[in-house]
Amino acid sequence: MEAWLSHFVQDLLAALALPQVGLVAVFVVAFISATLLPLGSEPAVFLVVKADPAMFWPAVLVATVGNTLGGVTSWWVGYGAERAYEGATHHAPKHPRALAWLERFGPKACLLSWLPVVGDPLCAVAGWLRLPFWPCVGWMALGKLLRFIVYTAALLWLIPESWFS
Repeated sequence: MEAWLSHFVQDLLAALALPQVGLVAVFVVAFISATLLPLGSEPAVFLVVKADPAMFWPAVLVATVGNTLGGVTSWWVGYGAERAYEGATHHAPKHPRALAWLERFGPKACLLSWLPVVGDPLCAVAGWLRLPFWPCVGWMALGKLLRFIVYTAALLWLIPESWFS
């Protein structure tokens, strides 16, 4: 099974690398990278924009939508996991003190969903804690949009043209 999955992922990434699917690839990679699977979306956005600078805003917006929908998926996974836990144990889970700050900040904490390593689980924990869905989505989207703007602009500015010749 592991070999099949590895082969499938390699074939999928090869297909998404084709130039005619640039924004589709950005969306898919951004969506997958916002779930709990380890994948970065910034290189996909950067390469599309580097190939055609006029694609800066379309690529950033498509990546933001894909990444936000991935975060929404994680929110629903967390929500469903909490409901399943409560149904199996017949009582609400206790929230460790480490999650107290998330409850205190509420949906605004989802602004940090862009952070590497902790951002994706943060969305799932927001669902687990049943933080309000639409405010969480709004804060996720804002954080992810700002991240894509800053990262893509910084990469365009920092990486010299000679690397692509």
